Amino acid sequence: QVQLVESGGGLVQPGGSLRLSCAASGFTLDYYAIGWFRQAPGKEREGVSCISSSDGSTYYADSVKGRFTISRDNAKNTVYLQMNSLKPEDTAVYYCATDPHITTAQAMGVMPAPYWGSWGQGTQVTVSS
Repeated sequence: QVQLVESGGGLVQPGGSLRLSCAASGFTLDYYAIGWFRQAPGKEREGVSCISSSDGSTYYADSVKGRFTISRDNAKNTVYLQMNSLKPEDTAVYYCATDPHITTAQAMGVMPAPYWGSWGQGTQVTVSS
């Protein structure tokens, strides 16, 4: 049974940093791409970043390029999202997701949230002074 558990959210001032973790169980990261999504109140869930299952290639939404970094530790079966230079508009619930049909990072650019079958419970990130 695929299970994803996010952690690491919290309250941070603008310009600060947070590192989110997505711990996976029931499958190994070698075979699945892992994506990070976020959803702010009143907005649709949007793709933020993704890492592929095989070569570690990555995808970033334009809004986070240069500020966020996704990485994967296969030994710990965990994916991380390092978020730097945070802005108030980054405030949202952050989710990690996967799907057996999605293996490439670039898929996030064409496969929005409804295509992804397995989700974590989410972790709140609030950027405010």
